[in-house]
Amino acid sequence: MPHESAVLPGQDPTDRRLRRRAEAEYMEMPGLKLTAAQASRFWHLDARASAALLDAMVDDGFLYRARDGAYLLLSAR
Repeated sequence: MPHESAVLPGQDPTDRRLRRRAEAEYMEMPGLKLTAAQASRFWHLDARASAALLDAMVDDGFLYRARDGAYLLLSAR
């Protein structure tokens, strides 16, 4: 069993492939609205990796976080 703070393969929120995949999903589906929990299931990530990925995308101005906690493409506002 991995250590609590260990990042599993494919779960590193700084992984460029994962980031490109997430960006591509949002670009292909501009109305995509995911909570961190939904994104975890959608991309097969653990909860921390999903939240870190989405928050990084917000910090970079790609996504925004709605009042309900869902993440949406910034241009979809």
